[in-house]
Amino acid sequence: MTAHSDTVVGANAERSRNHNRQVVLARVRAAGQIGRAEIARASGLSTQAVSNIIADLLEGGMITEQGRRIVGRGLPAVQYGLNPCGGYAFGVEVRPDAIFAALLDLSGETLFSERRAQADVSLEAVTATIQSLLDRAITDTGSDRARVLGAGIVLPGPFGETGIEGSGSELPDWHHIDLARWFNDALHLPIFVENDANAAAMAERVKGVAQGLETYAFLYFGTGIGLGLVTQGRLMPGSFGNAGEIGHIPVPCGGDTVLLETAVSRLSVQRHLTNAGLTVTDGNDLRDLYTAKNPHLIDWLARATEPLAAAITTVENLFDPQAVILGGAMPDALLDHLIKATQLSDRSVSNRAAREIPRLLRGASGRMTATLGAASLVINRAFTPTIAVAQ
Repeated sequence: MTAHSDTVVGANAERSRNHNRQVVLARVRAAGQIGRAEIARASGLSTQAVSNIIADLLEGGMITEQGRRIVGRGLPAVQYGLNPCGGYAFGVEVRPDAIFAALLDLSGETLFSERRAQADVSLEAVTATIQSLLDRAITDTGSDRARVLGAGIVLPGPFGETGIEGSGSELPDWHHIDLARWFNDALHLPIFVENDANAAAMAERVKGVAQGLETYAFLYFGTGIGLGLVTQGRLMPGSFGNAGEIGHIPVPCGGDTVLLETAVSRLSVQRHLTNAGLTVTDGNDLRDLYTAKNPHLIDWLARATEPLAAAITTVENLFDPQAVILGGAMPDALLDHLIKATQLSDRSVSNRAAREIPRLLRGASGRMTATLGAASLVINRAFTPTIAVAQ
């Protein structure tokens, strides 16, 4: 896994064209239906430049004409909208024992999803499974392979060697490979490699509660707990892809100081219930225990609110997000309980009387959020201008 290297570059003609294309696509997507003159006014581009981009997008099938609308005097203006079948995004989440894949259309709708057990997590074996899943997704949906815009590959972090003892990735043999190049050669697609928390954050932007938000944080409940940060529509990965390792920050908990993931994570709740003599294997078990108001689970939830509140305050004061979203492999009922029961600090930049968005939100993408997020990385890139950044 190589370091993330966002480099400031000059805006040559090709980069400017790509930027302007992303600007127009973003306007079309946000509006639902929009005319050329409206796009020009909103974007600052000339009407001629917009017309040229519209013609290109129509030829490529990414947008379609959707009738006319009367706007002032003159002929009714042609309206343009996104063509969901104009492009597809493939997403893969690699776990230590399984591979999850999804194919999304341009609007973010899930067309295909599948889980494959994967005992052999060597790079070669996983690559063969991913190639098979891509073929299956194309065949089952009848999609045009030429319209697949790229693939997102999501892995558990952290990436590379770090100073956090016992925090190595569950796929350690992959660290010294340029994974973007490897999978580009294997799939013949543009590749986006991210950790699961970052991908989950992007799933909410493309088809979740973060639609319309530009700067937000996503607390991801995986085995531990991670943090995805989005600013101005772009992920904040850090130098080596490890920004957001929030599970390793110290927080108060019942008079002691502990690491966040030891108090607030799926591993934490499973450990707490195991000590009480209860066997929990997956989210369904947690959901059933919550429905039954199991006292041991309710006790864990009560203990988790103090460290969670401290972590949220840290995130808010460091990053000033529009909202903090909770999601991932934790049942919705438990997340809703935590959101309702957590007393957020007054000493936060997010504590504003005029807020229009709650400080805490629950994600909408569910257990597949990291997989959907892998594909969402591709879709977000298509709609988010990146003129000053190259990866």
